[in-house]
Amino acid sequence: MKIAIIGGTGLTQIKGLELSDTKKITTPFGSPSADYQLGQLNGKEIIFLARHGNPHLIPPHKINYCANIWGLKELGATTIIAVAAVGGITKEMYPGRIVIPNQIIDYSYGRQHSFFEENLTEVVHIDFSFPYSEKLRKKLINTARQAHIDVFTEGVYGCTQGPRLETAAEISRMEKDGCDLVGMTGMPEAALARELELDYAACAVIANWAAGKTEGTITMSEIEQNLKQGMTEVAALLAKI
Repeated sequence: MKIAIIGGTGLTQIKGLELSDTKKITTPFGSPSADYQLGQLNGKEIIFLARHGNPHLIPPHKINYCANIWGLKELGATTIIAVAAVGGITKEMYPGRIVIPNQIIDYSYGRQHSFFEENLTEVVHIDFSFPYSEKLRKKLINTARQAHIDVFTEGVYGCTQGPRLETAAEISRMEKDGCDLVGMTGMPEAALARELELDYAACAVIANWAAGKTEGTITMSEIEQNLKQGMTEVAALLAKI
């Protein structure tokens, strides 16, 4: 099993991570967000990709998700752990907490959602009833428990277009739809991994309450403070797994 981690550039500072090489790949779908970084984490081979580029300059709706996932497959990845910052909607989803979501509702648009669109010999449909690998989700949850890291073990991730944050009315609608979390990068990333038969699960770090769920405006300083706490625990979880 070769594990790939998709996340922010700060995750390359994980204790025990030894990066030894970089790979630049051109795919049939264009260029990935950044060069892939190869190395070992506590003796296990890993591939790291900065989803928003290095430096962090690519907004969510402009990410080349197809190239990112295709490149990971080309490098031999079999498992993807996706780390992402999200907003909390329901009461258990408070800032600083880590959630291992189990479902997705997709509100994004205009993104290339499939590898199978051109020059087909047959139309390809994937079963996406359960969008995350349950085997990998359980591995993350069990590892977190062993490491005494508090994670919430399920949640519905609503993927919006971005890059703007949502209106309070949009969050109200999403909550009525059944969403617990709101993010901007969960789709089509998860579906593309399923198309290439890669195990995929997410570690969602709650950076802030979603719009309308708290008094005042959402500030970047608040988000950064909550992310610092959550990402420290994510780094410990990744090192342990």
